[in-house]
Amino acid sequence: MHTTQPHFAALFAQLGLPDDDQSIAEFLIKHRSMAQDMRLAEAPYWTPSQAAFLREALSQDAEWALVVDQLSKALEAPEASQP
Repeated sequence: MHTTQPHFAALFAQLGLPDDDQSIAEFLIKHRSMAQDMRLAEAPYWTPSQAAFLREALSQDAEWALVVDQLSKALEAPEASQP
């Protein structure tokens, strides 16, 4: 199963993270255990500026809101969905 979606690359670049397919897949696998009751921006692996960007994108329903929401859902996915 391919774990990345092309639109994630732009979000990862915006967050200052490596945005190639392999790096995105590794990030998703590494952080997929995020608690489902935790808001994405509250996850401990974000820098303060990354967390602020994520909160702002969702609260202002910015152009990034859809892809930020998709990232949140991807990180909540159960381990069973992995290859």
